[in-house]
Amino acid sequence: MFRLLLGDAWPGCGNWGLGQRPLSRYIGARPPKDGTGRAEEGRSMSEEILATVEASQPRRVLAVAMLLIIGAILVYVALATPPALHWLVFLLAVGVFSLWLAMRLWQATAMRIELTASELRCSNGELIARTEDVVAVDRGVFAFKPSNGFLIRTNVPGSRSWHPGLWWRLGQRIGIGGVTPGSQSKSMAEILSIMIAQRGQGPSQG
Repeated sequence: MFRLLLGDAWPGCGNWGLGQRPLSRYIGARPPKDGTGRAEEGRSMSEEILATVEASQPRRVLAVAMLLIIGAILVYVALATPPALHWLVFLLAVGVFSLWLAMRLWQATAMRIELTASELRCSNGELIARTEDVVAVDRGVFAFKPSNGFLIRTNVPGSRSWHPGLWWRLGQRIGIGGVTPGSQSKSMAEILSIMIAQRGQGPSQG
C-alpha cells in the first residue's frame, strides 16, 4: 500500500503511482493563475488525501472498556467501603478521571487524521500542522511518542491540544498515534519524511 502512494517520488518504487501520478506532483502543489481551469486541478491535487490514520475498533473498544472498568471499581470501592478521608478523595478523583478519560477517548477516536500535500488535519476540520512547517519526523524506539505512532517536530509552535488515543500537540511537538494501527502510522510518517527530503532538495525537476 505504501508503494502505491509513493509512485516514482522515491527511488526503487517502480511504476506505481497514486492514480498514475507521482507523489512529487502533490507535494507543494500550487494552483496556477492562468484562469484556464488548471487552478482547480492544482487545488484538487494539493487537497487529495495521501494517507490516513484512524483508530482500530478492537483497540478502541478495549481501551475504553478498561478505563470504564477501572473508574467504576474505584468509585464503587470509595463509596461502598469508605476509607480515610484522604484515600476517599484520592479514589474518587482517580475514578472520576478514568470515567471522563474513557468518554474523551471514545469521542476522539471516532475521528481520523488525514494527510494531504499541504496539511495534516483531523477529520473534524482541525488543522494539526501544515506540511511546510514540519521539519522532522521521529519513529525511534526512544522517542517521546504515542503507542504505534510517531513524533513530529515543527518550526512553528501551536496551541496545546489533546485527543486521547489519536494525537496531541505541545508547542512544536506533535504526537500521532495511540489506539491506531502501526502500519497506517508508518506509512504516514514515511510520506512526511519524503516530503521533508524533497523540500530540502529544492523544486523537483520536470
